[in-house]
Amino acid sequence: MKRHLLFCIICLLPHVGSGQVLISLLLGDKLNTGQIEFGLEGGANFMTLGGLPQATSTTGFNLGFYFDFQLKSSWMFHTGVIVKSPMGTAGLSPYSLGNPDLDSQFAAGSVARNFRYFNVPLMAKYNFKNHLFAEGGIMLGLLYKAFDNFTAQVNGSDLNYQVDVLDQYHRLDAGLAARLGYRLMKGHGMNLSTRYYYGLVNISKTDGQPSQYNRSFYIVLGIPIGKGKAEERNRSQKQ
Repeated sequence: MKRHLLFCIICLLPHVGSGQVLISLLLGDKLNTGQIEFGLEGGANFMTLGGLPQATSTTGFNLGFYFDFQLKSSWMFHTGVIVKSPMGTAGLSPYSLGNPDLDSQFAAGSVARNFRYFNVPLMAKYNFKNHLFAEGGIMLGLLYKAFDNFTAQVNGSDLNYQVDVLDQYHRLDAGLAARLGYRLMKGHGMNLSTRYYYGLVNISKTDGQPSQYNRSFYIVLGIPIGKGKAEERNRSQKQ
């Protein structure tokens, strides 16, 4: 089962474009210790932009790596990097592109706003005895790509036009995050969870535009990498 999951993740690496994830797979057993759990996590997220009444939710795929640091008793500190973390929205009305021909083509279409972030969660984690866990804290974001995708149908054909809007948005984002999950295999295996992110920063820096805040709901599968080897090392050291 675990081999199949790792194979699927490796197949996804070209789409992610992140060497960090590959390094994580290769060095996972070295990063896991008795006090630190390291792993990969990814899944689907459903995002929109607060502050825009016409905005509708859209879906994306997230992938990253995490660290759980043991504090005391059932408490841990959760962090990591979501190296593929899309944000944005769909359903926006077209605006002028400064070209009469393009404006007429997309007048009856719609606009999807797309952001690409590196996100870093900083969260307190509590493990319950029934293998449930809960997290709460903040999440920081670094924006590295932003574009509006115009779509329309003209004479039965789909038209697409992309506009780079990175300069219109602040590079840094921050907000509140909460998570609830369940650990499989009696608390020692993979984990399934949901996370919600509520952005507190108005990411728009263009005068005259409405305030825009990132909102995202995540469904996440977490896979510890090398945890079994780490537990074997700890047992052997105690003997």
